[in-house]
Order: sequence, then structure tokens, then C-alpha cells
Amino acid sequence: MRILLVGEYSRLHNSLKEGLEKIGHEVVLLGHHDGFKNYPVDLPIRRRYTSGLRKTFKNGLYYLFGYDLESQNIKAQIKNLKSKASQFDIVQFINEAPFGCTVQTEKQIFDLLSSWNDTSFLLSCGTDYTSVNFANENQFKYSILTPYYLHKDDAHSDSYGLKFLNPKFKNLHEHIFSTVKGVIASDMDYHLPLKGHPKYLGMVPNPVNTDKISYQPIDISGKIIIFHGINSMHYYKKGNDLFEDALIEIKSKYNDRVDIITMRDVPYQQYIEAYNSAHILLDQVYAYDQGYNALEAMAKGKVVFTGAEQEWLDYYNLEEDTVAINALPNVKAIIAKLSWLIENPERISEISTNARRFIEEHHHYVTSAKHYLELWKSKI
Repeated sequence: MRILLVGEYSRLHNSLKEGLEKIGHEVVLLGHHDGFKNYPVDLPIRRRYTSGLRKTFKNGLYYLFGYDLESQNIKAQIKNLKSKASQFDIVQFINEAPFGCTVQTEKQIFDLLSSWNDTSFLLSCGTDYTSVNFANENQFKYSILTPYYLHKDDAHSDSYGLKFLNPKFKNLHEHIFSTVKGVIASDMDYHLPLKGHPKYLGMVPNPVNTDKISYQPIDISGKIIIFHGINSMHYYKKGNDLFEDALIEIKSKYNDRVDIITMRDVPYQQYIEAYNSAHILLDQVYAYDQGYNALEAMAKGKVVFTGAEQEWLDYYNLEEDTVAINALPNVKAIIAKLSWLIENPERISEISTNARRFIEEHHHYVTSAKHYLELWKSKI
């Protein structure tokens, strides 16, 4: 089959592409490079108005006339790629608005790419109308909206995906859902909001190319190394404030038994290299399942504090604290779990081995690719 993957977040589509190619399919990836992460893209879409006078001119034009130069530039690039982005059996969009354009332009781009190809599918991965609306209606115990509604992070309100609740984005969502053959979720945080929807085909766990990530056996003979990477833009959204408060207590309580590494706003490649020596990685709080950073760390054998809620345990038939540590939005709970690991380092070794095995069993990129094919073919 010929497959066009549109958009890239956290290497998901790159890993899926590698899995599909491994089993003999032709795959082309169109989209941005996902910011500073700079993932490979076959048909790159570049932003041209991100800094300097160009950005100032673009912003002024939008403020005065509501005309977005960047959106028009991106649409023009895609139109110029028609010969290379056409006649695919499958086109899958990674999100309802994968290009960061105005709502109108996102709709136009979606319609173009859908009309050029045979069958369209949507991936629910990252904030979208369904997941944000579900969180906004308090149907999760906690969610990425929790710190926003606690007024922890008013300065970065745009990062919470609340734009998807705007009527224009809701209309875009409804248009896309009426057009695609089906919707697939990448993890529990998107699976739960979609359950019962007639267009929902099911969850395919994030694909991880374990051929490219080596397992690193854990040595617990010395100090326990805890790694905490911070992205300032997502400080409260990821629960970094809770992790930092917990680490103050851990350092005071176990100063002679732990080393704590905290890094802030480092490039992605430097980030993943920096935690190689760590036993424990503090990833995020407000999630039910693991995102890509957590999955890659688990593949290396790290003990990751991340989303690992009961719904996730039930789905995979796991026991608590055997594969990953569920990071609750409670500083005392985080301290208790860290203390348990520090005082029982043999548990770190067990979880490390289990984490790698879990990734190989449930997130292997070829297994994931085969699952996508099954779902796509069921609707062709």
C-alpha cells in the first residue's frame, strides 16, 4: 500500500513509517519537523514568519486585517506538493489542526489532501476538540487542564489547547469527523474521550522503534540518580512544580543516597542523552498514560514517574508500580513513591526490566504498524 502520513508529534509518525516500511509498504511523511526536535520529514513544510521583521509584518497584517501570512504560505507549499502528495491509498492526519494555521486554512488543507487521495483517517494524538472537551467537563479525575483551572499558569494559557473549544474549531472537528473513515487514539488520554463514538476504531499504542533504543541495565550499587527535565513553557502543565517540591524533601531526607539532576530548556537530543545515567526519570503528572518521552525512557530501562492510572493498568492487565510509577498530583504521594524506591533499590531493577519488556510487547513499531493496517483495511 501507499500511505501518506500528515504531521509529526514526538516521532510518532516517524516510528510508524519505519514499522510500515519494515513490512513492505511505501510511506511518505509530510509536515513540520516538530520544532526544535527536528524529526525527519520527506515533504517538509517550513514556517517563514517566525522571527524578525517578517514576524512583525505578519503580526501587524493579522492584527489590522485578520489575514495570516503564515497560514497562506503553508497552504501554498502544500498546493505545490500536489504531485508528490497525491494518489495514496491511505492518508492519516496526526491531529485535527496539524499545521498550526487558522481554522479556515486547516480546513482547506485537510480538504485538499483528502481529495487528492483515496481514504482519510484521523489520529487523536495531542490536544483536540474531543480530548479537551472531555477534560473541560471534568470527566477525568485530573487532566492537563487541572493546573490551568487552579490558576497556576495564566501566562501560558495558549498551551492548554483551549482554542479547540472555540466554535470555529468545533466546526472544524465536526467537518473532519464527517469526512474521515475512522479515528484512532494513540493512548488512554485520547482513548477514554472517544469511547462509544461511531467513528472511533480503537487505540493503537504509540509505536516505539526499539531497534534504535538500547536497553541500559540498571546498576544500583551506588547512589540512586533522579533526573528531572523541565520545559519552562510547560512547567505547570507537566506538574514540574510538584516534582520540584518533592525533590526538596527527597534531597533533605536522602542526601547521602541520591543524586538529583535537574535540567531546564535543553534541546531534545541533549535531554535524552542527559538522563542516560539516571535510574529514575520524572516525566509528567497530569496524564493517565505515557507520552513519547516516557516511553523512550522506559525502553532504555528507566523507572519513570508518569501517567499510569488504574484505567491503564486494567487495559494492559498490570499491577501497580511494576512497569511505571503513576505520578499523582500530590507532593506527599510523589515523595512516598520516591522514598519507597530509594529504600528498596531492588524494585528499581525489577521495574527497569519490566519497563523494557512492556515496550517490546505493547509498543513495538512493527506490531503497531500491523495494527494500524488492520484498522485501515477494515474501513476501505
